[in-house]
Amino acid sequence: MTGFHKKLWLGLAAMAILSPLGIYLPEKLGAGDAWGEWGSDTLKKMIGYLPAGLEKLADIWKAPVPDYNFGGEGASFGSQALSYIGSAILGVAVVALLLYLISRIVIRHEK
Repeated sequence: MTGFHKKLWLGLAAMAILSPLGIYLPEKLGAGDAWGEWGSDTLKKMIGYLPAGLEKLADIWKAPVPDYNFGGEGASFGSQALSYIGSAILGVAVVALLLYLISRIVIRHEK
């Protein structure tokens, strides 16, 4: 592993550990939902209507971990923070695994 890879992994780990700021700061600053993570009801309030295509497709995908929270809606901040960190680590691991597998396929086809 090169120095660049070590720095990359350390940076990703730091971002995963800092991810609970996404719960804390919007609440303290009265910012509401994260930009772009609005539900269809919030979007309808914001722009005055819900596009027909979005209305049809809104319920097709359900997140495996809604709101990145393993503890449910009423979970404590500590539980939510651990859930955010766990979700971040899981996301990084899945993307790293996919990139690894794709690179192995590409390397095999080049030979």
